[in-house]
Amino acid sequence: MSKAYVNYTVSKELAEKALQLLEAVKNSGKIRKGTNETTKAVEKSIAKIVFIAEDIEPEEIVMHLPPLCDEKKVPYVFISTKQEIGRATGIDVPMAACAVTDIGKENNNFDDIISSISIAKK
Repeated sequence: MSKAYVNYTVSKELAEKALQLLEAVKNSGKIRKGTNETTKAVEKSIAKIVFIAEDIEPEEIVMHLPPLCDEKKVPYVFISTKQEIGRATGIDVPMAACAVTDIGKENNNFDDIISSISIAKK
């Protein structure tokens, strides 16, 4: 993980749980897809959690998201590949970032993942 914007690492297990949450939210919640839509959701303080791909080139595409999320107090998680994020949102297109704006019916899993992310960032 040599990316400058990746300022903490998550375990493979936590990343998988986060992706499972994203897959579940696509059925009952709302997701903003892509870097621009994610940025807008964070700026408007409607993002509940942000997913950021680690394999983005050039990294400038997403490197503004972690500081913005920190400023707005929005939890974020790094996912290894943009393909994983795209697949979890239900499309076959790689995605640099996405934001969950409505978690739908996934309250329990959401709280557990947010707690785990907070611990990973320390």
